[in-house]
Amino acid sequence: MKRFLLLCMSLVFVFGIMAGCSSKETAKDGESGGDSKSGDEVVTLNFFQFKVEIADQLQAMIKEFEAEHPNIKVKLETVGGGADYGAALKAKFASGEEPDIFNNGGFKELELWKEKLADLSGEPWVEHVLPIGKVPMTDADGKLYGMPVNLEGYGFVYNKDLFEKAGITEPPKTIDELKEAAKKLEAKKITPFSAGYGEWWVIGQHLLNIPFAQQEDPEAFIAGLYDGSEKIVGNKQFKEFKEVLDTELKYANDNPLTTDYNTQVTLFASGETAMLQQGNWTENMITEINPEINMGFLPIPISNDESAGNLPVGVPNNWVLNKNSEHLEEAKTFLDWMVSSETGKRYITEEFAFIPAFDNIEPAGLGDLGTSILDYSKEEKTIPWTWFKWPDGANKEFAAAIQEYAAGKIDYDTLLERFQSSWDNLK
Repeated sequence: MKRFLLLCMSLVFVFGIMAGCSSKETAKDGESGGDSKSGDEVVTLNFFQFKVEIADQLQAMIKEFEAEHPNIKVKLETVGGGADYGAALKAKFASGEEPDIFNNGGFKELELWKEKLADLSGEPWVEHVLPIGKVPMTDADGKLYGMPVNLEGYGFVYNKDLFEKAGITEPPKTIDELKEAAKKLEAKKITPFSAGYGEWWVIGQHLLNIPFAQQEDPEAFIAGLYDGSEKIVGNKQFKEFKEVLDTELKYANDNPLTTDYNTQVTLFASGETAMLQQGNWTENMITEINPEINMGFLPIPISNDESAGNLPVGVPNNWVLNKNSEHLEEAKTFLDWMVSSETGKRYITEEFAFIPAFDNIEPAGLGDLGTSILDYSKEEKTIPWTWFKWPDGANKEFAAAIQEYAAGKIDYDTLLERFQSSWDNLK
């Protein structure tokens, strides 16, 4: 009898454990799992991006996202600044380490990567994208393949206090006024320009965009370059481009050809130079070095025409998703959270200092440079970003040619011929 009671008690104990385990498994399977499709399984999204200026802030934002979505982890990797993001991204895919979330510039770049990209047309945030924000990533069928990172503008960032010290009362808007300002700054022992000619994208993309964007019809001009009806050699705006190129080099910091992005920005932020050919993406880095700096934007003029006073404004890049990702739905959740949650919207405006490309995000907390871009935009004094429509690889060849010109190895006529041959060979 005693043995029988012990046996019964043992069986009750065993079945109790089994029931408890079964209960736990059922609870595990029945939990919602947040935004993950796998219950309690934690998935990891690989996020490969190039904006070094917001790397720390982006990581902080990711931590807040993960706190709200415990089933989703986001592994951030940033390659940019002086590094070649495009080459690094291609290497990722070639090695089989395909990221879930990455960057795409749109237009020609969309065509190159389209077979890898998820169609985002049906996502809830799409209805809030500003019209300009949809253009780079919309294909001929009207499908949208990317979320705009933000709106950005660039030109010559200038130190207002140093300009005042040099007796410059009106910001220069034309090439002659820019030359005069440079002379006044130099007379006061102030180096006028912080020139980063060691970076291909600074000169072969942003700077060279100016003569493209200053065409009467930039899209028609670029189409003409493709079909052969237009030429860079002999073009009025490209002839004029020599003036701003020579002016910056003449009044630049020492060794512009070996000056990288970080050095270029640091020279300006520390007050060693009065102007910096960059965009509002540098704001965080500049204010970290000099929180009290008083700055704004000047155009990059190539002539004395009224249009020379316009600023290049556009969508710098887009967040895209790998359509072959095992965690595509979680990646979509992350993108939507970035632009729909109060936390995400706060990071975009206040922490990233971005000009939002969405009508549901108020442009609050912008710094001097973001505000300056908005002012130019409201006054409709803007020109487009055209390099996304250039042949793949042309920007780097353009940069190499500009570097040769800056080093005195070729003359300006040869530089223009090099631009033309690069376009013709790559188109």
